[in-house]
Amino acid sequence: MNVLRRLTYAAFLALAFCLSATAKDKRPPNVVIIFLDDSGYSDFHPFGKPTYPTPHVEKLANNGMRLNRFCVPQAVCSASRAALLSGCYPERTKVFGAHGPGGRGLDPKYATMAEMLKKAGYATAHFGKWHCGDQADTRPLARGFDEHAGLMYSNDMWRFHPSNKDPEDPKHWGKVPLQYWENGKVKIARVNKEDQTMLTSWASDYSVDFIKRHKDKPFFLYLAHSMPHVPLFVSDKFAGKSGSGLYGDVIMEIDWSVGQIMGELEKHGLTQDTLVLFSSDNGPWVSYGNHAGSTPFREAKGTSFDGGLRSATILHYPRMIPADSQLDELIGSIDILPTIAGIVGCELPNNPVDGKDVWAVIATKNGAKNPHAYYPLTNGSNFEGVYSGDGRWKLHVTHQYRSLMNAGKDGKPGSYEMKSIELALFEMKTDPMESVNVLREYPQVASKLKAIADEHYQRFWKKRSR
Repeated sequence: MNVLRRLTYAAFLALAFCLSATAKDKRPPNVVIIFLDDSGYSDFHPFGKPTYPTPHVEKLANNGMRLNRFCVPQAVCSASRAALLSGCYPERTKVFGAHGPGGRGLDPKYATMAEMLKKAGYATAHFGKWHCGDQADTRPLARGFDEHAGLMYSNDMWRFHPSNKDPEDPKHWGKVPLQYWENGKVKIARVNKEDQTMLTSWASDYSVDFIKRHKDKPFFLYLAHSMPHVPLFVSDKFAGKSGSGLYGDVIMEIDWSVGQIMGELEKHGLTQDTLVLFSSDNGPWVSYGNHAGSTPFREAKGTSFDGGLRSATILHYPRMIPADSQLDELIGSIDILPTIAGIVGCELPNNPVDGKDVWAVIATKNGAKNPHAYYPLTNGSNFEGVYSGDGRWKLHVTHQYRSLMNAGKDGKPGSYEMKSIELALFEMKTDPMESVNVLREYPQVASKLKAIADEHYQRFWKKRSR
């Protein structure tokens, strides 16, 4: 950022803070989180250059801030979502991987963002995919949400999964029917393929209606789409529209959904005072080939490389964030809860919270540094490394990882091979692809991060240090 632009940015923020103080006396900002499932970093303009248009996401980015290094602590559904909503590491909450039907999910002793904001007087709603617990005390209405509609877990956990040769076979996902819930009750007892085509539209419609009904008080909307997680389905209005196959159609419908949400906010004059976060739970599930997104980074979903952990992310909050801005500093999804608490002015949950308020970093205040010493990285119940808090370095401890061998096609998965990485250090700002191990070139950095990794491993796993 050149000197003139920095001064202009600083002046904008100074004015924004003054205006915000006045606005906050009247009403705190609304919060909208749009969280996708398995979206690739390059699936939307302007992060990538797909052949299909995504005008609403592009507009959101042009009018907000691109967080170019926004990372989740684990690149798997339940772990990622629980971390976002609680601000806690997966190793603290013990939410690893992807929980199936009846899964415990996030223990109620860890408060959610909805519970935090509800105490501050917010109306709260979740629409779409939950995947943070499918028991009476871990479903959305028990976790701070006033309203909910959608699936309790992934849309592939059903009788038509590719591994089920016979959909009526009670084994595997045929054992429990995929259900669609609405406000604590099962609305569709056995989701079928026609229902799946409507998941994006239904979640969008519920969200628009929620905004309309709560326009006069602060609200928190968590719109967590089931797509583009496989199996891919799209409504008739977007079928074949992208000209690049089913995946492109699905992404275009999600883009349309973003337009619906932003249009409703604008309709009621709420755009300036609504913080909108657009992101994904992890990188693409590349095993599914033409039914998966793409990422420019190493590996993908289910690994601790940036192809799995880094998601294309936009922060849109016109009153506080200037248009067409970008942030190249590392921000973790666990930081969203405490950062929102700071913006709103509400208290953090009583339980331990691992995330930090990083608003000063986002606002690019002079001298602002990420308050984290490090961010831990996990995959399943395995600890696999750390980022340095400033984001410059990434240390992988010795671990195995899956790497795509053959991509699948048209809804059928391909195959992986298992590989190993030894202790490795990567300079992420010059080598975001994690291609050159600089362990020997920077022994002091490696030693420091290894000590941090060992201490973290001992603290959360209580096993002998690696």
